[in-house]
Amino acid sequence: MIRATRVLRRNALFGEIVDRIVLDHGDRHRRRMAMRGVGGLAFLLDLAEPTVLDDGDALVLQDGRLIWVEAAPERLLAIRAESDHALKRLIWHIGNRHIPAEIDADAVYIAFDHVLAEMVRGLGGSAEPVERPFRPEGGAYAGEAAGHHHHGHHHDHDHPHPHD
Repeated sequence: MIRATRVLRRNALFGEIVDRIVLDHGDRHRRRMAMRGVGGLAFLLDLAEPTVLDDGDALVLQDGRLIWVEAAPERLLAIRAESDHALKRLIWHIGNRHIPAEIDADAVYIAFDHVLAEMVRGLGGSAEPVERPFRPEGGAYAGEAAGHHHHGHHHDHDHPHPHD
């Protein structure tokens, strides 16, 4: 099976695009995985280290041909507030739950979750379902990518942690 061993970032693309893959945000953070393009081309993603693939990047096959990377639309919540301060407050509550979030100038996007939607509404914000590609912020912790941060435990509460 032909291997894809490098990533070309979207601002540096050159070469023949022969297929494309459509991946959600979780599947865009990979190192090694058998894949099949939309057009049927099977290949092995075989990168030196886990890498976040962005919408518009390309995977370079061993023979130099390219596989276009496309971010799949996902079911998300678009969270908004009446003021910058109110939105910052909502971002704090979302961040305290250690979930991936994409932060735009006037909205925050998170994976659809009815419990978090109710929390946001209870805090005075709006949480509207949308379908679009999800591009969460990368994390601040060493070795963290695509917004993933694992403690080895799960919690869902509102108090500070020693590492916050």
